[in-house]
Amino acid sequence: MFKIMSCPSFFEPWLQFKHPIVRQLAFAIASPNILAQIPSELNLKNEFTIHDDQTWQTLYQQYEQRLQQLDQQPQPLLDFLARLKSTRLGLRFENLLWFWLLDDAYHPYQLLGHSIQKISGAITLGEIDFLLLNQQTQEVEHWEVALKYYLGENELSLSQWFGLNREDTLHRKLKHFTERQFQFSEANNIQIQRKFAVMKGQLYLPHSQDEVVPPAWINVSRRLGQWGTHIPQLSYYRLQRQEWLCPNQFASSSAADWWTDGLYYNSTIEPLFYMFRQPSLLFQKTQF
Repeated sequence: MFKIMSCPSFFEPWLQFKHPIVRQLAFAIASPNILAQIPSELNLKNEFTIHDDQTWQTLYQQYEQRLQQLDQQPQPLLDFLARLKSTRLGLRFENLLWFWLLDDAYHPYQLLGHSIQKISGAITLGEIDFLLLNQQTQEVEHWEVALKYYLGENELSLSQWFGLNREDTLHRKLKHFTERQFQFSEANNIQIQRKFAVMKGQLYLPHSQDEVVPPAWINVSRRLGQWGTHIPQLSYYRLQRQEWLCPNQFASSSAADWWTDGLYYNSTIEPLFYMFRQPSLLFQKTQF
């Protein structure tokens, strides 16, 4: 079994809301980053940091009353997301944060720009997700946001965390952050003073009898899932893709009889997430 720091309760306030999209918005704000710190194995070309858990708890608490209103009258949120034509979860997550940041009566940030393209001549150098003025510190912040689901393998070193596409690794994403996405010192002629990676989603530990201690950079103050190639004995149902952000209040399907690749959920005792993978699909690509 994996040794994980004892955590008697998790901060999961999104589970109180009834409307599926409001639950997802609450998750986008309140959920801690999947990392507790920047891994020491990462070679930092351009420095950046991550918010601690307390920051997200405070930001959620400032917005909780508004979330309760949206749970009763979600139309403004529904209208905002209706403009998003893509079904990609990462873009949905970014748009949920965008909605929240525009609701600036409930947090200390002034949105200075979103999806700012950095162009040199005919070459696009990159894009900045969010440019913000933190009105508490009076510092301009650059946020890059990502919703990621990584499955840990072997000894759980930084290079051994794979996305659903095995070319998408945690190491590769963090390297892209420090080499490309955080290369800019200004945007819209405004100097950037702090850089933050907002990295949420879920990490999954392999279902194994071997005793492994997770690396210190994994955030164990949040719920971790499991992944494997066997079918668990407990009753799970398969989550719809948008429920990966947060499962609906009530089961969206019956208990799984036929298992296919995807994320499964059980909430009878406590929330349990299990990422099932067909054995034949594993290890097709091992380079990263």
